[in-house]
Amino acid sequence: MQLNKTIIGMVHVAALPGTPKNSVAINVIINDAVEDARKLAKGGVAAIMIENMHDRPYLNRTVGPEIVASMTVVAQKIKQEVGLPLGIQILAGANKQALAVAMAAGLDFIRAEGFVFGHLADEGMMNSDAGELLRYRKKIGAGNIKIWTDIKKKHSSHAVSADVSVAEMARAAEFFLSDGVIVTGNATGMQASLDDVVEVKESTKLPLIIGSGLDSKNIEDYWPYADAFIVGSSFKCNGQWQNTIDSARVKTFMQKVNLLRAKS
Repeated sequence: MQLNKTIIGMVHVAALPGTPKNSVAINVIINDAVEDARKLAKGGVAAIMIENMHDRPYLNRTVGPEIVASMTVVAQKIKQEVGLPLGIQILAGANKQALAVAMAAGLDFIRAEGFVFGHLADEGMMNSDAGELLRYRKKIGAGNIKIWTDIKKKHSSHAVSADVSVAEMARAAEFFLSDGVIVTGNATGMQASLDDVVEVKESTKLPLIIGSGLDSKNIEDYWPYADAFIVGSSFKCNGQWQNTIDSARVKTFMQKVNLLRAKS
């Protein structure tokens, strides 16, 4: 999958079986996810990513087989119904499981947290997994699936690596064979530091992806530097990630994107 100012819309899959917030059957979860994906596709996004964000509180680096199975059928159904590149993230840091789902469902990319440098997340200490993850990708023959990796991950403390700049982290991700680096704000819906974005852009040849806090008012600030933009909260009703996709908000955002493309 080639990135060229690519807009990636988020589908936050409803709480899955076995998780504390689950309240509906898997067929309802699938239908709701497909409906959100259809709205994103109709609105003009270039790719979609699914994520189990409603499964809170998250487990650290692992999920049960019921989550892998559920995310696989959701991904397969969206892929059948919406003809766009599709990716996945499984929280928290369940990167091998995400890669397994991507392989089984024929997806294009995963989003991996904790790829380089350990950090303290909500779920506890998360050590880097680049070596293990890339060996697993090789083992299952999934080399065609891109692994985009967060650096200085949101919802995390980076005190242990405070003397390591975001540029150094980006270079480390490149050295450890990441397919692209994701820069975020401190939490979901929060803007990434433009200084961080510029620093990363100047430090690596990897594709640069903005992973949080984008809306129709600020995307112009990041446009010259990023190769792709992951949009979640801004596409949802009232701008809240927990809600369903608001087609009007997608339309407004994509109108701004089309203006920026026309100027490029």
